[in-house]
Amino acid sequence: MYNISLRIVNDTQQAEDIMQESFLSAFDHIESYEGQVSFGAWLKRIVINRSLDALKKRKADILSLDEAYEVATAVDEESDPEMVSIQVEEIHRCIKLLPEGYRIILSLYLLEGYDHEEIGEILGISSSTSRSQYARARTKLTSLISERGLI
Repeated sequence: MYNISLRIVNDTQQAEDIMQESFLSAFDHIESYEGQVSFGAWLKRIVINRSLDALKKRKADILSLDEAYEVATAVDEESDPEMVSIQVEEIHRCIKLLPEGYRIILSLYLLEGYDHEEIGEILGISSSTSRSQYARARTKLTSLISERGLI
């Protein structure tokens, strides 16, 4: 849950605060948990919503995100494990350089497994906006990764 928040807000202190607030909120509203989804999924949604609320407070522009998955899987399996680790760290640095909106959509789509319809619902945008922003973000991330010589 912490990692979800951290990927969205990109601030360790704020992610810790959001985690604490999310758990308190979950326990304060435990009676509203209906059991239709797992408790973990319910809590994850609280964490995502709190993280997005924190961004709104910072007046962040929701744009979109990028690809880490494709780049990470493109690394040759026979590569030196230490080099692979370094490349993954560099990709994470590139993701952190993306605008907040890019990180949000990347995290929700690639790392958390939400589809564009769900992302649209979470962020209050259309699924086509999510798709187009994701495509633009992939281009931006690929550019950042190329500049660093990772691909």
